[in-house]
Amino acid sequence: MVINVYEAKTHLSKLLERVAEGEELVLGKAGKPMARLVPYRERRKQLVPGRLAGKIWIAPDFDETPEDIIAAFEGDLDDENWE
Repeated sequence: MVINVYEAKTHLSKLLERVAEGEELVLGKAGKPMARLVPYRERRKQLVPGRLAGKIWIAPDFDETPEDIIAAFEGDLDDENWE
């Protein structure tokens, strides 16, 4: 459905409410589509790879989990043996 410019000017507030609810409208002149009215969406900031380089430190033994911790997670550790 194409909404002509005259009608759009007359009912702009109502059209904007429809668009704010998520509807996309086509504006036209003499029945010919000229523009599309769509809901406004904030542009997300573009992610920049490597922007945290040098700011994060990971311990060299990060992947080495102590046996007692693994046993505790697996439910194999008695409460008495927990240090």
